[in-house]
Amino acid sequence: MAGGIVVFAYSEVGHACLKLLLDRGEKIVALFTHEDDAGERQWFQSCAALAQEHGVPVHTVEPKEGDAVERIVAALQPDLILSFYYRRMIPERILKLARLGAFNMHGSLLPRYRGRAPLNWAIINGERETGVTLHVMVKQADAGDIIDSEAVAIGPDETAGEVAMRIPAAAVKIVARQIDALKAGTAPRHVQDETQANYFGIRKPDDGRIDWSQSARRIVDLVRAVTVPFPGAFTFAHARKIMVWRARIVEGAGRSGEILSISPLIVAAGEGAVELLHFGFENESDHEASAAVLAALSQGDRLGDST
Repeated sequence: MAGGIVVFAYSEVGHACLKLLLDRGEKIVALFTHEDDAGERQWFQSCAALAQEHGVPVHTVEPKEGDAVERIVAALQPDLILSFYYRRMIPERILKLARLGAFNMHGSLLPRYRGRAPLNWAIINGERETGVTLHVMVKQADAGDIIDSEAVAIGPDETAGEVAMRIPAAAVKIVARQIDALKAGTAPRHVQDETQANYFGIRKPDDGRIDWSQSARRIVDLVRAVTVPFPGAFTFAHARKIMVWRARIVEGAGRSGEILSISPLIVAAGEGAVELLHFGFENESDHEASAAVLAALSQGDRLGDST
């Protein structure tokens, strides 16, 4: 049966956008999604479960796995391919199977912050605004023409998780505004300004290591960017790993990483100082974590040495 929409989706944005389409009664002919990773915090709702509730066929085969995805999509002859926070590049040959085009919801205000983990990178870099952009999918990641975008503010003390809770609503606004035009083939298109484009790669848990030679602002921004539900920022003391979940900028000066005070726990940065508000040794219970760290530290110790 020809026509309809093939959706590639995952995470909370994927769930929210898929739900909008289903609530509108759109003809969703297939969902491609991911198997959940047992090692990842599942803070988001399941796109697969939502699709199954509505009788939509669900596929977890990845585009890189031979031509299985291409065969499935080709047989469906879709009008549209829509991608909402799907985590794999979809080959160009699959994108071309949609009669009216393929479109992706990206988690930044393009052309800024192309690539992976755009919200985390934006907070690390001290941005005060992010957003989502619906764009044409082309061979190069996040480089196609812009259809629509919606800004989302980043508060000076907000974490990536807190901002992420507002991103789905912004994405849904775009889909609601543009779905009829997408189905009619009349959606507006604006070429991205390549002079404003930048690209960021995937972040790994090890990238959360605190560099105490950086400014207090930069350190606190890193903590905000990778705290729960993400793997977290960390440092070392006496060869033990300390997870830092919340911190703030305070006055103080000393050698980078030097503990200036135990209660409260204040550490000198390359510029300024950082008070650690929520922290603990790795894998220790939250209730006892902070007390255990404080008992192991002394004023004048330096954080950061893993040996």
